Order: sequence, then C-alpha cells, then structure tokens
Amino acid sequence: MAKKSKQFLAASEKVEKGTHYSAKDALALVKEIDFAKFDATIEVAYRLGIDTRKNDQQIRGAVVLPHGTGKTQRVLVFAKGDKAKEAEAAGADYVGENELADKIQGGWFDFDVIVATPDMMGQVGRLGRVLGPKGLMPNPKTGTVTMNVAKAVEEIKAGKVTYRADKQGNIHVPIGKVSFDSEKLFENFKTIHDVVQRAKPATAKGQYIKNLSVTSTFGPGVKVDTSSLER
Repeated sequence: MAKKSKQFLAASEKVEKGTHYSAKDALALVKEIDFAKFDATIEVAYRLGIDTRKNDQQIRGAVVLPHGTGKTQRVLVFAKGDKAKEAEAAGADYVGENELADKIQGGWFDFDVIVATPDMMGQVGRLGRVLGPKGLMPNPKTGTVTMNVAKAVEEIKAGKVTYRADKQGNIHVPIGKVSFDSEKLFENFKTIHDVVQRAKPATAKGQYIKNLSVTSTFGPGVKVDTSSLER
C-alpha cells in the first residue's frame, strides 16, 4: 500500500469519519482541503448496486455539464467528404481517415475524445485493441458514433462528459476544477446525479446508490448525502 503524504493525512483529519455531508458542504470542504499546487480536478464517485454482468444493468452514456469541466477536450474525428468539413468547421482538432488510424496504431494519442461517422467504424474498429483499454473507442451510446459530427464536436468542446459503470458498478465523473465557483460545481454535480438516477435499471434490486463521494485530484474523499441532491 502506498504511503500517504503528510498533506493528505492533514486534509483527511478535517473530514469527519462516518459523516455524510450535504452536496454543497462536501464541495466546500473538498475545495478547502485541496493541497495540489495546480488547479485540481474535482470528481464524483458512485458505487451502485447493479450487476454489470447482466446486459440490462450496464450503465453508460454522456451528458453536457452546464458549466463544463474546466478542461478543453482535444477532439479527433474520423470522417470524409462533407462530414469532414463539418467537423473542421465545428472546431475538431484532428479530422481524417486512414492516416489518423495509422498514427494511432503507431502509438500516437494526442487527443482526448474520438468521434466517428458510422461509415468510418470499419476503419476505427481495427483500432479496438489500442483504443478499448484507454476508453477511447467511439460508441453510439455516448453520441460519438454519429452523422451529426458538428453537434458532437460542439458538445464535447462545451463540456460533455461520459460516464460508464465498471465491473464493480463504480462510476467516476469529473465535474469541474477547484477554482470553480461553488454554485457552478453544485449545478454540474446535480446534472450528473440526475442522469445517474434516471439510468437506474428496472431490474436492479436493493439499494441503487450505495455510496457517493466527491474528491479532488490528490485529496481524500468526502461522503455525500444523496438526499441533498434530490431537493
């Protein structure tokens, strides 16, 4: 187990063990105890009572946060002809076909999100082994396989985030930076929370949200009372 730094331990002492803070109080505390020497990312983490081995309990999607994440995403678009021109006009950082696939195959990853038109998925599909483990494979469920490439690029640039439950039923989503105004962080938090709530599978049994916490890049987690996001 990695040894915790003195800064982390000092920050942890300010978090009351066993306490579930209101969302607003949790965000305020995370901002207060952050000790990074840069503008750290604030992330929310859900532990859900779902069985991801069942197809109807796999949770995945995307949502545009009202105040963005504080990070400008670099978008790569696989498209040709008029769709390539639309992607470029919308602000895509890279647009192309085989030449981009070859660069990625060679180990190039200077981008954050990939968007592809359906007709390009044959080329993109062969990159599954390198894109899949990094979570970069385009998917219709997240709006990254689409003919409306301009809208996809614009939404990603505006602060669209993707969410996906891992095998243990955990979801991690960035909601902004420590420098964000507390109210903006709360509105981003509320947006993703509403989406996760609506995504509850009809077949899921027992408690759906088992644990919810918020943390900064290096800071300790702060548990959140989910009822504070449902008022």
